[in-house]
Amino acid sequence: MFKIVRKSVLNSSVTLMEIEAPFVAKKAQAGQFIIFRIDEKGERVPLTIADYDRENGTITIIFQIVGKTTEKLSMLNEGDALLDVAGPLGIPTHIAEDAKKVCVIGGGVGCAIAYPQAKSLFEKGLEVDVIAGFRSKDIVILEDEFRKVCSEFILCSDDGSCGKKGFVTDALKERIDSGVKYDAVIAIGPVPMMKFVCKVTEPYGIKTIVSLNPIMVDGTGMCGGCRVTVGGETKYACVDGPDFDGHQVDFDELMKRNSTYRGQEHDCRMMKNLK
Repeated sequence: MFKIVRKSVLNSSVTLMEIEAPFVAKKAQAGQFIIFRIDEKGERVPLTIADYDRENGTITIIFQIVGKTTEKLSMLNEGDALLDVAGPLGIPTHIAEDAKKVCVIGGGVGCAIAYPQAKSLFEKGLEVDVIAGFRSKDIVILEDEFRKVCSEFILCSDDGSCGKKGFVTDALKERIDSGVKYDAVIAIGPVPMMKFVCKVTEPYGIKTIVSLNPIMVDGTGMCGGCRVTVGGETKYACVDGPDFDGHQVDFDELMKRNSTYRGQEHDCRMMKNLK
């Protein structure tokens, strides 16, 4: 059993939990993920490791309530426990050793994945800019945490209720056009956001890494559910990723695959709202 030692509600739909998982914490690196089950009848759900504490043997997860399992998870409290936590899974994020300045971009709840990336690079001595985008002020998460692990923090909101009004792509292009030179850009968030970040960086030849979130079942490369096309080849996000060269990803195919069960997801939310 994996005990929940800390719980914090970040906004109306996003929750943070710190969980005792010493063997996972010992090996975890930025960019990797876990697969958990709440109980023996529960589904297996992948979540990125948002942080880890090797000394205390804990990992941190941040999740959005989007379905039955995440709703059930959000109802657990400190002292409760998860049945299974498998990990760390996936390949850690890798940046060229000669890189000196990196921009980490997070969109919405994707900031939970962007944070450990920024933290890891900052602790290695790189100059890190962070651009975080949200629809509005009321759903902003991890602002204070980001400010501690970056050289420059730029907050954007679609409606202008906080930070700069506009999209993360606008802020990124503004930075590049002003003469800021990045050795790499890391983009994590909704698939359309990552696609358009890549469209911004491609003309400048800036290496761009994206963390993909296709439908995943077993997390070992056996089921094929998380396959993506990268550079014309089939890759599996669970074992070949989740990080990939964004300029090589077939985003249109990824968006189509991710919408496979949208009808069922909509029905599930409708039934929830009727209760």
